[in-house]
Amino acid sequence: MNLKEMLAAAIKAAQDIVDGAKGRSMTDTERVEVEAKIAEATNIKAQIKAAEGDDALMGRLASFGAVKGGGDDTPAKSLGEHFVKSLGDRSIKGMTRFEAPEFKAAADTHGSGGTAGDYGPLVTDIDRSFVLPYQRPLVIADIIPSGPVSGSAITYPVFGALEGNAATVAEGGAKPQIHIADPTWKTDALGEVAAFFKLTDDMAEDLPYVAGEIETTARYDLLLQEEVQILSGGGVSPNLDGIMHRSGVQTAVKGADTVADAIFKTFSLISGASPFAADFIVINPEDYEALRLTKDGNEQYYGGGFFSGTYGNGAIVMEPPIWGRRTVVTQAITAGTFLIGASRAAKILRKGGLRVESTNSHADDFTNDKITVRIKERLGLQVKWPSAFVKLTLV
Repeated sequence: MNLKEMLAAAIKAAQDIVDGAKGRSMTDTERVEVEAKIAEATNIKAQIKAAEGDDALMGRLASFGAVKGGGDDTPAKSLGEHFVKSLGDRSIKGMTRFEAPEFKAAADTHGSGGTAGDYGPLVTDIDRSFVLPYQRPLVIADIIPSGPVSGSAITYPVFGALEGNAATVAEGGAKPQIHIADPTWKTDALGEVAAFFKLTDDMAEDLPYVAGEIETTARYDLLLQEEVQILSGGGVSPNLDGIMHRSGVQTAVKGADTVADAIFKTFSLISGASPFAADFIVINPEDYEALRLTKDGNEQYYGGGFFSGTYGNGAIVMEPPIWGRRTVVTQAITAGTFLIGASRAAKILRKGGLRVESTNSHADDFTNDKITVRIKERLGLQVKWPSAFVKLTLV
């Protein structure tokens, strides 16, 4: 992709974000992404302008003409031929000194295959792509719905089990009562997840680099901590009270059952204690691997083999869902522990979006030509039906 194509791509990416926000205000994340694309486009446009200036200089130089040997523009095939061609119409007789330009043979890998361009100016490409370590998919926040909050805490009812059942009755007979026990009121304070990193002034001049550091490094690390807090935060300030730590969340032990049977039995626990049905399973990669590689008596994989789907039918599914429920395979949960639940029984509360701020007035930044960049968010977790979640352990 050349510079003009890169410029067009950056402008289109920014425009797509703006178009996607029509009819509403852009989120903080969208604003950061648009600013990054504008900065990237500005940088590329400057490179294009510089390149056009170089082309103009080369054109002016070419207008003076070049010394050619006998009108033959074909590249020299040997060092001797290169020397003779460099002489042109001149003679070495009577010359005190003559020095031919550096020779690049046709097979020289430093050239470009023996073309005339071998003797042109070198153009340095800058690789701006990041080489990052493995970043695991962040999926917990995608399971639970999110909603806004304006205050710094929220009080809400935590509902108990449904009492009583509907029944058939004779005409004029007493009707049975169904009742949800009086709720317990709970208050959850918002927590803050934050981090900062430093840049030098020189690094800050490369805006695409700064945008990349914010998006691919700092933002990922922040959302990784968010995921840990939502799932298993310990509840002691400043930590969130994570789903698996909540009072009222049901627990189960595999016991003598198979893992698959134990998971299925949690579905009844959820539907029996809440008005919800289980719709997701969170499982560690080690536990999922053990299930995925389970075979029947004929040595066939229950979830499909490495060449085809289950019992030779259909294509391979790398991570087939367990019992038809959304299955989230993540290292956010420890091996030997499963979380099965109903996503609508909880809500992630967000006050604003991700915020990015910078200053050169922190500590000795100003005198050391440094800039501190801070990224943070405020969020909370509301669980109105803790009984709609089951923490299943294998031991």
